[in-house]
Order: sequence, then C-alpha cells, then structure tokens
Amino acid sequence: MSLSAFAPAKVNLFLHVGPLAADGYHPLASLMVFADVGDTVAVQAAEAPEFQVTGPFGSLVEDGPDNLVVQAARALFEHVKGPQPPFRLLLDKQLPVAAGLGGGSSDAGATLRLLNSALDLAIQDEMLSAIAARLGADGPVCLWGKAAIARGRGDRLSAPPAFAPIDAVLVNPRVPSSTGAVYRAYDEAGAPGGADLPPMPDAFESPEEMAAILNWCRNDLEAPAVRLAPAIGEVLETLRGEPETLLARMSGSGATCFALCAGDIEAEGLAERLEQMRPDWWVRRCRLS
Repeated sequence: MSLSAFAPAKVNLFLHVGPLAADGYHPLASLMVFADVGDTVAVQAAEAPEFQVTGPFGSLVEDGPDNLVVQAARALFEHVKGPQPPFRLLLDKQLPVAAGLGGGSSDAGATLRLLNSALDLAIQDEMLSAIAARLGADGPVCLWGKAAIARGRGDRLSAPPAFAPIDAVLVNPRVPSSTGAVYRAYDEAGAPGGADLPPMPDAFESPEEMAAILNWCRNDLEAPAVRLAPAIGEVLETLRGEPETLLARMSGSGATCFALCAGDIEAEGLAERLEQMRPDWWVRRCRLS
C-alpha cells in the first residue's frame, strides 16, 4: 500500500476581521481559494505507526504528536473507536511554514481524506468536516480544498462567486509570521477592521473584473503583520510596482503575499523576474480556483 493526497495552499483573496468576541475568537469574512501548489501526504504499510517529514521546509515542521497530520490521524481513529492499524505517514513539506497558506490545516485535511479512503473507513463527508473543524478554524474549508466564502470563525462556508481559474504568483520572504502575534498586534491597534462581507457578484467574468472588485476589499491583518515583519511590506511594495500585477495582497496572517495576473504569460514573466531580483524569496507561479 502506498497512496497519497495533495494538500493545496489556501489563499485569502480578502480577509475582514472583527474585534475579539466573548468566545475568544475574532469573527471574520473571507474569500478563500486554493492553489495548484502545496504539500503531499502519503500513507504506506509499516510494522508500527510512523510519521516522517521531508521536503524543503521539512526541517521547520514539528514531527511529533503535535503535528496536525498526526492529530488528524488520531482524531479519525478516536471517531471509529478502533485501534489504529500500523502505517507510515509521510509529509512532503513544499510550502513555507507560518506562511498564511493554511498549510497545517490543508495537511490535516489531506490526511483525513487519504486515511478514510485508503483504509476503507467509510466515514461520511459531514463527519469528516466535523473532525476537521476540531483541528482548527480553517479545517473544514481546507478538508476539501474548494473555494468558499467563510464567515464566523471561518467555519460557516457558502458558495463563492463563480470564476475561471486565475493565474497568480505567490511570494514569501522566508520569514515566519506568527498568527497569534499578528492577532495580538491587531487587537493592540484597536482592531480597526470589521467582519463585514462586501457585496459580491454571482460571477467574476475576468481576472481584471475580479481584481477591480477585490480592490475594494482588504486584509485587516496586513498592517499588523507588516509592523511585526517589515519584509512582508517589502514584498507587497515590490509586487504592487510590477506591471503584470492586477492586485497584490497578503494572505491570512502572512507572510505569504500574492499577485493576481491577467494570464499565464504575465504570471510566468512576473515570477521569473522576481526570482532573478530576489533569489532569497520563495516564489511560485500558480493557478487559483
């Protein structure tokens, strides 16, 4: 047995965040989409349970029981109330960590889907979503890797405007951005944003229309993240100065930023130039859907 599942990067095209609520969470409104770049989780037969992490960012990932891949597997077998059979889980970590790309949640979602299928557990989709929700606010949307409007804690999902896959470039300055620290800085600044859901059309007819509408939105965590990690601001300034960029914004709590482009030629040209300008940055051309 050797099967694998893709764990795509999550990108917040906008992220509106309200002040801290009584339940200890910040309400939000966000349009979440997924890239065709990401990590991979694999399962192999083994004599005893194992977990291994490889890939260019593998050394930065916790490979013990606190890793969300391990937590996802444990939660799955707690649900079926059966002993965990021996198998080896392998995480190929291609995405930067602490990067605003939902990597951990996406890895967990891939693990749930993979084990449910590989071991013929026959757990229904609704229950898989409930298990994913216990692993984090991004769990349900990252379980399936499909674009959605997220509200509440990020767990109230609805259909997004229809759109054709859009070409984009992801850029991370290779500095971590702590979600907790960014939210604390946001609160200390008076939580100046709000969890408002802006009017959305039924469909985005073109990349240019999408960028024009999203230009009226924002990422409320961008300013505090830039204050904590000025390299994020340098990425945004660079992207916003390039001719191929229709819209540049930070994803999640950072540090990854994205540029929407009109087509694959523009995205390829932008990515190649950025790689030459800043070889110290992580740069990936991708398609968002």
